[in-house]
Amino acid sequence: MQFDFRKYHIRSINAVDDAERAAINQELKDLYASLSDSDKADFNEQLQTFLAREMGRIKSDYESVKGGLSNTDN
Repeated sequence: MQFDFRKYHIRSINAVDDAERAAINQELKDLYASLSDSDKADFNEQLQTFLAREMGRIKSDYESVKGGLSNTDN
């Protein structure tokens, strides 16, 4: 089974308030609770991969912006 974490991530980013963000998180929790043990293992593995990839992307974006800001200080 393939999980689309990006869909939840984008929805959470665009949430209008904390209540909507909490509802999105609850959807994920409900989905997880409905899974079999083997699907839960797949879910966890795919989530870890997604989070690692996103953190890497954010770090790269941050370093690009930080580097660009440093160049404007000269």
